[in-house]
Parts: sequence; C-alpha cells; structure tokens
Amino acid sequence: MSISATLQRVEQYYDIAPRSDSRVEEIGSLTLFIGTGPWAYYARPRLGIDMVQAEDVERACARMHELNLPQAFEWMAESTPSMRAAASRSGLSIVDGPLLVVADPVDVMLPGGVRLFLVGADDPKLGDYLHLAARAFSETATNEAPGEPGPESSDAAVAHLRTRLADGRTVLMAAMAQNRLLAVGSHHPVVVGDEVVTEIVGVATLPDYRGRGLGAAITAALVSDARQECSLVFLSAGDDDSARVYERVGFAQIGTACLASS
Repeated sequence: MSISATLQRVEQYYDIAPRSDSRVEEIGSLTLFIGTGPWAYYARPRLGIDMVQAEDVERACARMHELNLPQAFEWMAESTPSMRAAASRSGLSIVDGPLLVVADPVDVMLPGGVRLFLVGADDPKLGDYLHLAARAFSETATNEAPGEPGPESSDAAVAHLRTRLADGRTVLMAAMAQNRLLAVGSHHPVVVGDEVVTEIVGVATLPDYRGRGLGAAITAALVSDARQECSLVFLSAGDDDSARVYERVGFAQIGTACLASS
C-alpha cells in the first residue's frame, strides 16, 4: 500500500478513536473533541479538509478556554500543511514528531529476570501502572513510594482505564522484575472501515531502568499482540532519537505528527 493511502488510514483512525470518550463540536475547518471522562483531547482538522484558517484556530482556542480545556491541536503535516501556518498565526507553539508504522517487526530479547505480561481489567494494581507512566514521563523523579497514587491515577482515571481494558479499546502491557514494576505501554485498536487499526502509546520506563531495552521489548510485544487482529500498527515518536529506537524493532517513518499548544 502507498504511503499516501497509509496516511489516509491513520487520518481516519485519528478521527474515529477519540469519539468513544468524547463529544464532538465542529468549528469551521476543525473538529474539537471534548472528553467526557478523565482523558483530555484536542482539536484537529476535519477529515478531508485541506485548508485550515487561522480564524478557525482562534475560535477553537476560545472555545477550549471557555470549557477550561488545554489549548491543544494535533494533525499530520503531510495531510494538512495549511494547519501549521494557521497555528503559527494564532501564536501557538508547534512541536513535530516522526510518525512511524510497522514495516518489518523483529523480536527483542528481554533483560534477564524481566517478564512481560498483559494487564487485565480486573487487575487490582491499575493505579500503579498509571502512576508509573506519570513518573516516567515527568522531567523530575519523585521519592514517592511505589504504587502511591499520583494525579494521573485518580479513582476516575483507574475506572476509565478498567472500562477500556474490559471492552478491548485499550491493551496494556507491563514489565516487572522481582515484583517491581519497571515499564508500561499500550495500544488502542479501532475499527476503521473493514479493518482494525491501532496506535501504540504511552511506552514508559522508570528513569533508572532506561537504556536496558525495556521500551523496545514492550513495543515489540505490543506489535506482536496487535498484529493478531490489526492490519496497521503505528505510533508517533517524541523526537528523532526515540524514532531510532522504534526503527530498530521494525518501524519505518512515513510522516510527521504535529502538536500545537498555547
């Protein structure tokens, strides 16, 4: 399949995926997803739209402010190049990240003593997995005890994750050694037309365990799980260094994922 056709499938995924957890408002050339649970969403160009105007971005920002939501926009550079100029004229900061799809998946050896497992909806430690992700993505490590709930592991967030795991909208994987949780990652399958597409997200390793191949191992295991039913598996990397890690486990870059925020 051509790159342009693959990008179109990713665009369809991005339009469908948030809808199960949000209500939608159309603001000119943009679709604003307003989360109905603990997850915050964003606005992005309406499916099939080529031209985004700065006025629409400003209207969306005003609506987000009115709803007390973070001003956030996501899009793919190749699909909607006009979005960059519109976001820039509105004074938003823009960050680009490589968009990659599974091309030639490879198996990854786990470090000694580490085991991977799929997390079930009835797992009593869901808050721990959310807390690890919050710590791993934080710029500064904390001294909190393992499993102590942080802001991302509120009761509402745990209940939301439990529901998504139960109905198959989220598949969560974790890595553990000697009863210590070290890393997590997930993918989110969505039916797009007559196929299933999924995005790998939230691959996170505790800072003192980075550089040992845990992130690569979880990513490879998530790919293996996803490919049992998904015809397309993709992810967006934070930067080129992260993208190179994913390329080593069989991903190939096909585009650029963009994020604009105030």
